[in-house]
Amino acid sequence: PSLGNAWTGGGKVAGTAGRVFFTYAGRNASCSGNAVTSDNKSTVITAGHCVKLDGAWHTNWVFVPGYDDGDRPHGTWTARQTLTTPQWNAEEDLAYDVGAAVVNNVDGRRLVDVVGGQGIAFNQARSQRMYSFGYPAEAPYDGSALTYCKGLTVSDPLSGGIGMGCAMTGGSSGGPWFLSFDPASGTGIQNSVNSFKYNFLPTHMFGPYFGAHAQDLYWTAQSS
Repeated sequence: PSLGNAWTGGGKVAGTAGRVFFTYAGRNASCSGNAVTSDNKSTVITAGHCVKLDGAWHTNWVFVPGYDDGDRPHGTWTARQTLTTPQWNAEEDLAYDVGAAVVNNVDGRRLVDVVGGQGIAFNQARSQRMYSFGYPAEAPYDGSALTYCKGLTVSDPLSGGIGMGCAMTGGSSGGPWFLSFDPASGTGIQNSVNSFKYNFLPTHMFGPYFGAHAQDLYWTAQSS
């Protein structure tokens, strides 16, 4: 397993995964996200708290695919709509901490036409070998590099989600978890996002189980 090393493998994930920037409570903040295949070719999947937190929607939301130490090789994509699950919207329930953004075109081109899109799946087995990616920005990281973890996931009885050994920190939230990830090509099937950690278990990251709630969100986003 990898618990949080810089991703040097390149491939598709180096373009579809990206850093998210927004304004929260009057200050600048960051998360992570991933471009997925979609009907509108403009859908980014992230965490619910990366679009809305403490009852307020974030503003000035942008997605920077392929972010690399300040470089923005594929441009900056502004959101025309951000969405989340009904459960996160109403109660900020960690079991449903999934968000999405539909981004505007850049120079007349759609996001997936520029960087590609990863597959996405729902209602899969909970215990599988997966890779997770993100841009951790809290010490010992600084948000400059795409970082990854890999290992066997476990079911989390407390949140209803899944967990994986991972040392990534704040800023990695919303980064994708992949089933069937091929490190040679950088392709996989997204099946969760980085969501939260328990204070008593800092070596593990947890994410929501992608069930019907996440599927409904995806369908709503891709048809927007």
